[in-house]
Amino acid sequence: MHDVERAVARIAGSQDNVISREQLLSAGLGRGAIAHRVEAGTMQRLFWNVYLLGAAPPTPMGRARAAILSCGRGAVVSHRSAAELLGLLPGSDGDIDVTVAARNVAARAGVRRHRVAHLARHDVTTIRGLQVTSIARTVCDMAATETHENVVDAFQEGLYRRVLTPGAVAEVLGREPTRRGAPVIRALIRDPRLTRSQRERLLLRLIDQAQLPRPLTNVRTHGHLVDVLWPAERLVVEFDGWRGHGHRLAFEKDRKRDQILVAAGYRVLRVTDRQLLEEPLAVIVRIAQALNA
Repeated sequence: MHDVERAVARIAGSQDNVISREQLLSAGLGRGAIAHRVEAGTMQRLFWNVYLLGAAPPTPMGRARAAILSCGRGAVVSHRSAAELLGLLPGSDGDIDVTVAARNVAARAGVRRHRVAHLARHDVTTIRGLQVTSIARTVCDMAATETHENVVDAFQEGLYRRVLTPGAVAEVLGREPTRRGAPVIRALIRDPRLTRSQRERLLLRLIDQAQLPRPLTNVRTHGHLVDVLWPAERLVVEFDGWRGHGHRLAFEKDRKRDQILVAAGYRVLRVTDRQLLEEPLAVIVRIAQALNA
């Protein structure tokens, strides 16, 4: 029995502590032993024919891997679930999105199935051996199933982290121009003022309402990517949100960038999240004063 235990532990240990019924049987654990362990609480049933060792809750990666094991050959994590694993959206406890190409999969509790005729090899990537749709494919898939806000957030998070380009999304859309959600994706690609965060979108709305000149966003100048830029006025606005600037290395890099820009003749205004949310009028007034200086 010790050999069986070791085999089960070895297989599950390489799969985020999850294991399929087929793998349990191959390791030498009988059907009665499986049922007994589930009843005793030493093993949990996550999805159809897939189990988690121990009583602790599964990790997000474990849940996703279990869903793939349950759906079988050729299944990949996709849509919202892929966006969470890829770091484009925050995690959730919802059903796991799984795409399967060229075959049907029976309904699985806790799994949202998506069937496609074909899934190109370059539309799939791997995270620790788990197959997941690529970032560009994930954003395009989400346009058919998620809210507009979630699609925009995922798209712009990819741009912010420089792991996604509008061209990569356009390539996916070009292969399937009539796919569901295509108008949403085209609108994102067409917009020449794509921003990287909700802060930037809010600032652009405030700028429009104040009838100030529209700036450029997310452009490079003097070797650095800046959040907002008025080139003629040589004015830069940078955000000091905790998410992007909340650790020492980012702080040091930001101050070095400010010094380089100031030395090159630019003025740099830094705006915090609190100022933007609680003092939007004051922020716009200071920007207007800087533009007119």
